[in-house]
Amino acid sequence: MQLHSIIKKKTTIEGKGVLNNRISEHILSNLSQIGIKNHLVKRLNMREQIIKLVEIIPIEFIVRNVATGSITKRLGIEDGTVLKEPLIEYCFKDDKLGDPLISEEHILAFDWASKKEIDKVKKMILRINDFMIGMFRGVGIKLIDFKLEFGRIKIDGINEVILADEISPDTCRLWDSITEKKLDKDRFRKDLGDLIPAYTEVAKRLGILHEQSNVSAVNITKLSSVKRKKK
Repeated sequence: MQLHSIIKKKTTIEGKGVLNNRISEHILSNLSQIGIKNHLVKRLNMREQIIKLVEIIPIEFIVRNVATGSITKRLGIEDGTVLKEPLIEYCFKDDKLGDPLISEEHILAFDWASKKEIDKVKKMILRINDFMIGMFRGVGIKLIDFKLEFGRIKIDGINEVILADEISPDTCRLWDSITEKKLDKDRFRKDLGDLIPAYTEVAKRLGILHEQSNVSAVNITKLSSVKRKKK
């Protein structure tokens, strides 16, 4: 598919940022408790978080437990195929290029990350995946796939790679365990109906009670600062 033929849908959705803020805080806080270091410091209010400033590694790590979406189109795989092992794919972070799929060899050849960093990230990814599969399974949700990003930071004088960016229904595919109803951003991408009730359902199942607000929500902007504002 040519890049110019890809149409990206954009709109303003009221309440999405508030839900994503709470869900992401919940997941990142729980990951911290099992030893996964991440950029979250604390949530300030319904729309804002304080985060650690990191140097983002220019790679999106896609973790797949079930084949759906772009991989089924690329490889002709039947949608919904359960993978024997988690599959990790790499995409180069560049909006102008459409975040192209790349290999680990590309990452090393162009010095986007070192072999040591990639090995550490992969170990973290597998642990994150195991934890999140269990967390969502416990509330009747299948974790189909999700996107992760990582960044470099100096902690106590030591250079480390930590988990960065949000984890929410915007960055995960989440299906109801019984009905396989989509509870993620695919509701918007595929015109399956309002996504706010789906995001709210995820938050309720996780036991999250978010503040009520009339603030309009827009697509989340990735900020290179110590404060992230969820709109």
